[in-house]
Amino acid sequence: MAEPTLGTGEVIVDVVAAPVLSYADEVFSGARNYPLDLPVIPGCGAIGRVRALGPDATRLKVGDWVFCDPTVRSRDDALMPDITLQGWSARGDGGLKLQHHFRDGPFAERIRVPTENAIPIGNIDAAQAPHWCAIGILLIPYGGLLALDLKAGETLLVSGATGNFGSATIATALAMGARCVIAPGRNEAVLADLRRRFGERLVPVRLTGDPAMDGETMKRAAPGPIDAVIDFLPPSVGADVARTAIMTVRPYGRVVLMGGVGMLGGGDLGLPYPWIMRNLVTIRGQWMYDRTAVPKMVGLVRSGLLDLRHFATTEFAVDRVNEAVEQAAADAGPFRLTVVRP
Repeated sequence: MAEPTLGTGEVIVDVVAAPVLSYADEVFSGARNYPLDLPVIPGCGAIGRVRALGPDATRLKVGDWVFCDPTVRSRDDALMPDITLQGWSARGDGGLKLQHHFRDGPFAERIRVPTENAIPIGNIDAAQAPHWCAIGILLIPYGGLLALDLKAGETLLVSGATGNFGSATIATALAMGARCVIAPGRNEAVLADLRRRFGERLVPVRLTGDPAMDGETMKRAAPGPIDAVIDFLPPSVGADVARTAIMTVRPYGRVVLMGGVGMLGGGDLGLPYPWIMRNLVTIRGQWMYDRTAVPKMVGLVRSGLLDLRHFATTEFAVDRVNEAVEQAAADAGPFRLTVVRP
């Protein structure tokens, strides 16, 4: 590929490390049916250093360490901006149009991003860049927790807690001051590891597959009423599992949906209208995160509240990216991170 050329409102970044998402193989095989207009340099987010700036940058400097936020928004509709994930996916026709320009992702030596998507993280050692890639994973549940308006002292239930995003949700919620996180799942080894990492504020619950029994078990495990539920279940899980977790929330509680339930077909959530209405439950969907989430996430890391060392990283040179994709799929457990380093 040719060198990226700088335009107004853009920044060119030297990529130092880029994460390989655990489901990258499903995107490239077409199993997830993500819209990608080929040819494209793929990838989703990166850590790097500013190489060149456009005239609209007033704070960034050449050499600054930045997180390249893949969530690119159109600039001509503040109310309903179209969104593309640079090098990864797009939402709707407007997102595809946006993808035509900001098409190439970070599996390369350099990347061109909108100015607002090169977000400073402060000085780091180059050897730390792979661990800083973890904020690309953590930001997604952080966006959900901000949408949930999670407050310090509240009890949160994470549906899909033993997955990559679910476990990242646990770490982020505890860093935000959650009193307790309820972590339901079937993988006893992962549940035990979560308890070891986070102590008594993490309450594991082993699911049996019986909705009535599981719902009551989750409620009893909590130290009090469950204030909020966030769902990160993958597409392979049925809607009944998500419904059981959602209906553990207390009256006046909040629910955010961020997972993949229903993307491969199957039944709908089927939540009872009277239960939602009479209990004044708020349910909302959330995709990705607001721009302001990134500097807040950096603040959580810099303050020591959120420890990136939870993540075990495996590194590959960029010319071994196919091996990296295989590794990411095989090592898809909680706090596992595969990165490419151009």
